[in-house]
Amino acid sequence: MLDAAITGSQVRVYTVPTDAPEADGTFKWTSTTMVLVEIQSGDQSGIGYTYADAATGKLARSLLEKVVHGRDAFRHNEIWLSLLRHVRNSGECGISHMAIAAIDNALWDLRGQLLKTPVVNLLGAARPGIPVYGSGGFTSYSDEQLTDQLGGWAHDGFFMVKMKVGTHPCDDLRRAKVARQAIGNEVKLFVDANGAYTVPQAVSMINEFASVGVTWMEEPVSSDNLAGLNQVRERAPAGMDIAAGEYGYTGWYFRRMIDHQSVTVLQADATRCGGVTGFLAAAALCWAGNMPLSSHCGPSMHLHVCCSVPRAIHMEFFHDHARIERMFFDGFCEPVKGVMSPDLSRPGMGLELKEQDASKYLED
Repeated sequence: MLDAAITGSQVRVYTVPTDAPEADGTFKWTSTTMVLVEIQSGDQSGIGYTYADAATGKLARSLLEKVVHGRDAFRHNEIWLSLLRHVRNSGECGISHMAIAAIDNALWDLRGQLLKTPVVNLLGAARPGIPVYGSGGFTSYSDEQLTDQLGGWAHDGFFMVKMKVGTHPCDDLRRAKVARQAIGNEVKLFVDANGAYTVPQAVSMINEFASVGVTWMEEPVSSDNLAGLNQVRERAPAGMDIAAGEYGYTGWYFRRMIDHQSVTVLQADATRCGGVTGFLAAAALCWAGNMPLSSHCGPSMHLHVCCSVPRAIHMEFFHDHARIERMFFDGFCEPVKGVMSPDLSRPGMGLELKEQDASKYLED
């Protein structure tokens, strides 16, 4: 029997400045923080991460020491359930679940390393690659920046791109027209309001967006406003998807979203919803509910699982995270003609930290 005792761990927090000021309908930022977990078993190690505040790293260290060290890496679900029980009194959602996500993702990578096989093989592949959509188009961008970024993805063979809206609703349709001009008529255009609109605003804007060929409206209102999402979904024109779920942490959250018929596509984020293990729970609900599934952000943490679950339709290729993952990891899988495919010659998640390159962004 393979000895898979967990013998050690490390947590590192990196903060990377954005390459330009960024904003969406409800938030502005100039940096992105990654909490990276490494778990060792003998001479093998696995890495996983979440994009979260540095406080998440402190909790991850505590959970690793109190719950994970000394356990068998192949008793994965047992570890995951123990982690959930340990954070019960501090609340499962938010920081707690993001810390668990980073640990869980590292455990999946470690299992692949121990067995010398890609995670997609552990899960069972459903497809060789998964379409991605270029995601950026921040509301802080000038028309030139918007054109260069979205048009660049279209030129590279992406057949879907997404832009942010909602900071200045009166200017959103004009910006969407700029984006359409940049990408041409054959590339799908998505918009993401990050919950910035009221229900009446969203209903009005959705028809305006449809006039320039928008086919996806994400979080037109707050994703916690399930009744409001349902009202927008019921009034959406034919061919317009309503998507949300990126702030879901538990299976119960995703089930409520599906039960309320709030969306036509469910989103889940393996760096938030308890890792790959939690993402699989969301995928099971989508299978049972005949609901399409799309991953949110962090493309390298979703590649293997999205090539495995039946209802996955595409992944978000978010500008900030793709940029960081290119900088930080050997084994980053570049999309080819809008499709991202795992490298089956590399075990686990296929990533190796470029420690020297990443070190300049390391927090104390």
